[in-house]
Amino acid sequence: MKDIVIIGAGGFGREVVWLIEEINKVKLKWNILGFVDDNEELQGTEVNGYKVVGNIEWLNKQELNVVSAIGDPIIKKKVIGRLKGSKNTYPVIIHPSVIYSDRVTLGEGSIVCAANILTTDIKIGEHVIINLDCTIGHDSILGDYTTILPSVNVSGFVETKDCVSIGTGSAIIQGVTIGENTVVGAGAVVVRDLPPNCTAVGAPAKPIKLHE
Repeated sequence: MKDIVIIGAGGFGREVVWLIEEINKVKLKWNILGFVDDNEELQGTEVNGYKVVGNIEWLNKQELNVVSAIGDPIIKKKVIGRLKGSKNTYPVIIHPSVIYSDRVTLGEGSIVCAANILTTDIKIGEHVIINLDCTIGHDSILGDYTTILPSVNVSGFVETKDCVSIGTGSAIIQGVTIGENTVVGAGAVVVRDLPPNCTAVGAPAKPIKLHE
């Protein structure tokens, strides 16, 4: 088995541990060393039976398999950036229940949780999270650090630029492009392109706030 650590000991970090345990039930692949977290109060403690083995500074000196369980795309990008030049590697983690074709490409460090369906000719960037019970349609492109929260439906030919966050229960119609760093609120219906650096909500989704 290969050693692996999870960045982030919060709720999604615990879900990623469960995902890896489910993979190991099918075929023993990963030895979970524990969590990495910058919260000083967590150092040396246990979370769901796994130790918090260090912080990002510690991880920078290691040579391990690493998966980031940070949901916020911008924070996730900053944390991974702090590990640039380290000897760590970033495997793709896919729950055994996921249905996907051999024409789906996934960048390093991406996580695909249980009960997802990814069809064909889909490009998933690096460190992307696709949470529970989503569908990703044909010819879609998910940019680096994108986070898709549970029960999202992405139609064909959709593109999310880097660091996009799609809220729980949202629907994205075919052919839409969502700009970099944009947040789509829970339950939104995106029927037209969204600009970068905004928060969009509603049905149809409209920008309500611009980010600096």
